[in-house]
Amino acid sequence: MHLSRLLYILIVTKCLPFLLYGLEACPLRKTYLNSLDFVVNRFFMKLFQTSNIDIVKCCQSHFRFDLPGVVDDRRARIFDLRYRDHSNFDR
Repeated sequence: MHLSRLLYILIVTKCLPFLLYGLEACPLRKTYLNSLDFVVNRFFMKLFQTSNIDIVKCCQSHFRFDLPGVVDDRRARIFDLRYRDHSNFDR
């Protein structure tokens, strides 16, 4: 297996889930999410040996990879929906 593919799989399956665990319950400021996105973009730049952000975005799109800011928004919406639909929630 190619080293860059192995690194990608490790990051997506092992690192990001731990990084994003529980973030839907405690909202983050946009600056913190931007910082997380920056780290991920830098990882892709190093992985594909490029400094062109357009190439990085193309690779992320090709691999169907969402940045932590996008994942956090989606997970927060799901958390809110589940919280509102919970039977013990006062209406």
